Amino acid sequence: MSIGNSPEDERPFEDDRQDDRLSVGHALKQARIAAGLTVDDVSNATRVRIAIVHAIEADDFAPCGGDVYARGHIRTLAKAVHLDPAPLLDQFAADHGGGRPAPTPAAPLFEAERIRPERRGPNWTAAMVAAIVAVVGFVGFTAFKGGDDGGTTQVADGTTPGTSKSPTPKSDKTTKDPKPTPTPTDSAIAAAPQDKVTVQVSADDGKSWILAKDHNGRTLFDGLLTQGDTKTFQDSDKINLVLGDAGAIQLYVNGKKIDDDWQPGAVERLTYTKGDPQVG
Repeated sequence: MSIGNSPEDERPFEDDRQDDRLSVGHALKQARIAAGLTVDDVSNATRVRIAIVHAIEADDFAPCGGDVYARGHIRTLAKAVHLDPAPLLDQFAADHGGGRPAPTPAAPLFEAERIRPERRGPNWTAAMVAAIVAVVGFVGFTAFKGGDDGGTTQVADGTTPGTSKSPTPKSDKTTKDPKPTPTPTDSAIAAAPQDKVTVQVSADDGKSWILAKDHNGRTLFDGLLTQGDTKTFQDSDKINLVLGDAGAIQLYVNGKKIDDDWQPGAVERLTYTKGDPQVG
């Protein structure tokens, strides 16, 4: 069972004047409120700072740092509140002069407003493969040198050291073994203790920002899961989650799969406790 936090009590507008069309900022604000999201929710899901979200909703684009960054923020915020960004971008271009500029790569826009760098652990698989290659290379070199010394060791093609034939180098196919791929296991979840709550979060269908806290409000994880990544959280009482893109996530709670039909791009705020998932 999930528990959603209600957004703060916000009034869409205190100005009773009716315009022919909403401004870009007011349209984003109304859509956010209609989606049941707070400014904090949108900031967490999009990685756009809270101050910039407030400024854009007030039609103040100066803190964005220029029209290029403003358009990038408008596009990002529109998707987060389930609006089509194209009409808003056209309206922004009309209000600020000039036509729509050439498309700007999205990556620099996201990098410019990152709250913190993405956390990545060491690449143990690559390190393991490098170590195997080094060991195999050393063993092959040692065997090759031993054949050159004319000792008692026979070479791979069956010729004896006493012949004048040069030793045939050993095949290096051992260095081309496929990269070992770790197989994910649910054993830790299946053996979850009854006196604790255990939550496994997997990014099966894309990437999603995740925030996990324990019953004391202490942050257990705050970062981005890319497709194929898995995180497991455990607490004595409850786990609080915020999923930036719930449609990309698969949950296992206390060893049981959660089959909620979350939509792509949906922001979900969840709490799970000990026992059956429906109790959480």
